[in-house]
Amino acid sequence: MIYTVTFNPSIDYIVSMDNFSLGKTNRATEEKIFPGGKGINVSTVLTNLGITNIALGFIAGFTGNEIKRLSQKRGILCDFITLPKGNNRINVKLKDYDGTEINGSGPNIPDTKLKELIDQLHRLKDGDSLVLAGSIPASVPNNIYQIILSELKSKKINIIVDATKELLMNALQFRPFLIKPNRHELEEAFDITIKSKDEAIRYARHLQRLGARNVMVSLSGDGAVFVSEEGESFEANVPPGKLVNAVGAGDSMIAGFLAGIEATGDYEYAFRMAVAAGSASAYSEDLATKEDIEKLLLKLD
Repeated sequence: MIYTVTFNPSIDYIVSMDNFSLGKTNRATEEKIFPGGKGINVSTVLTNLGITNIALGFIAGFTGNEIKRLSQKRGILCDFITLPKGNNRINVKLKDYDGTEINGSGPNIPDTKLKELIDQLHRLKDGDSLVLAGSIPASVPNNIYQIILSELKSKKINIIVDATKELLMNALQFRPFLIKPNRHELEEAFDITIKSKDEAIRYARHLQRLGARNVMVSLSGDGAVFVSEEGESFEANVPPGKLVNAVGAGDSMIAGFLAGIEATGDYEYAFRMAVAAGSASAYSEDLATKEDIEKLLLKLD
């Protein structure tokens, strides 16, 4: 079974408008509402691909209830923990203005509820996969991923980490099965500038030396690279298509990779599935469907 954890889920309110102006009343021409958060995005695409998974995380207030309702409407199996106070954040995204957005901060998560999550995770069995993805609210310790992985180190679980800075680097000592930094996150980790796929592969191997088993690096329009624990490396260009919405593309890559591994056990195929899934989400209003992923898989170099 695959489990995803989203510490800071959201309602993503995506708005289109003409001629946005500060200090004036602006009228939306189109509005869309989605359940958001990196783990929930992974669960959505896995569900679209027919892969059973369970979404874990924290919900609060009326927005939390709506996140759960919308997630279940997508067919996701949810086992969220309800917080006693607050509301989940609402992220407002201005679609037509180059990624302009306003993200909420999220509710307070008390220690008792963190322990409840860890108790949930102790139920995972050998062979299960756990996706830890995304940011955390300010109330949560910045080493929470490290705490979780320390608790689970005796279990034979495939850990997937998609995070930044300390959340990622502190997890490497536990030899996660897969990490997926993007270009910016890789540059930030080593204080360098990535100018080619070869350089991305070089620094991905450095992350392996720090503990990661497999590393996939997304390079936006320049494609992606992958280095496996078996010493192989693969590169891919993005398939042809028009960028519509980059939100969730990286999360879709993780879902595609896990689906590919489950189907074949082959790293190269899983990587190609990842690139197809990420591109399919980037080329659509919503997250990738199985049909769109399969079409783009055939167009990869």
